[in-house]
Amino acid sequence: MAAAAAALRSSSVSLKLFSPRTSLTDIFSHSKSPSLTLPNHPLIKNPKLETTHFSFPIIRSRNIPARSFSTKVTASSRPSDVQELYVYEMNERDRGSPAYLRLSQKPVNSLGDLVPFSNKLYHGNLQKRLGITAGICVLIQHVPEKKGDRYEAIYSFYFGDYGHISVQGSYLTYEETYLAVTGGSGIFEGVYGQVKLQQIIFPFKLFYTFYLKGIGELPAELLGEPVPPSPSVEPSAAAKATEPHASIPNFTK
Repeated sequence: MAAAAAALRSSSVSLKLFSPRTSLTDIFSHSKSPSLTLPNHPLIKNPKLETTHFSFPIIRSRNIPARSFSTKVTASSRPSDVQELYVYEMNERDRGSPAYLRLSQKPVNSLGDLVPFSNKLYHGNLQKRLGITAGICVLIQHVPEKKGDRYEAIYSFYFGDYGHISVQGSYLTYEETYLAVTGGSGIFEGVYGQVKLQQIIFPFKLFYTFYLKGIGELPAELLGEPVPPSPSVEPSAAAKATEPHASIPNFTK
C-alpha cells in the first residue's frame, strides 16, 4: 500500500487551461489537449490500462437572461345571467307513453324497472305547442308510504328548430324535485343550470321551471308568464291542433 501511495503521489496530471477569452476554435485547434496520465505500476494488472488519456474541451458558461412568465386570467365569455323558461309536459294518451318494463319481475315496482316515455310539450302560457319530451327513467326505490316512486331520469326537451335541452337527476312521483341541465343543441348549445319539476297529476301533467345559464337571450316566443300549475290546466284548442300561430316553426313531433 505504501508503494501504491508513492506511485499516486508521483503521478502527474497536466491540464492546460485557457484564457476566459479563448474561443472554441482556439481550443479545438490546439495541438495538445488537456490530458490525464496514469503511471505504470504493479497494482494495474491490465497492461492496456497503464496509460489512459482523457480529453475534453473547456467551454465557457454563458449567462442566460431570466425570463418571466405570467398567466393571464380572463373572465369567461359564457353568459352567466339566469333566464327562466316555463313549460308544461302533457300526456294526452296518444303516444303509447309511458311504457313500463318490469325487469325486476316482481309484482310491485322495484329497483331496475325501466320506464321509457315521450309526451307533448307546451309553452308555460299553454297557448303554443313547443315539441316533445323523450327519455327514460330507472326505478331506484319504491316508496309505499308516499304512494310513489323514486327514479333516476335522463331525458330531453325538444323545441323544433330551436334545438333541445337535456336533463338528468332524481324524478320523484310524489313531490317536486330539481334536475341538472346537462347541455343542449341549437340555441341551447353550452347551456347549464337546473330545472324544477312539479308533479301536478302523475304521469299526465307536469310543470317545469328552467333556470338556464351559459346561452344568449332566448327568443321572445319562448318567454312569457306561465299559467299557474293546477290539476285543471289545459292547452288552448289552437295549441292542441298545432295551428301555425299556436306552434313554433317545425315543432318536434
